[in-house]
Amino acid sequence: MSPQIKKILVVGVVALVLFFLITRPHESADAVHNVLGWLRSGAEAVVTFVKDLFA
Repeated sequence: MSPQIKKILVVGVVALVLFFLITRPHESADAVHNVLGWLRSGAEAVVTFVKDLFA
């Protein structure tokens, strides 16, 4: 993939995210909250696995 196409795709994604954030702030906050919850759950699962591995 050429650098120009990558740049166009990145700008397009950023524009889409900004549009979503501006037009639907409550839904955007919910989406971020859900993603952070998934990341937290994943991190807790990894910590539990490592603790059980070395216990």
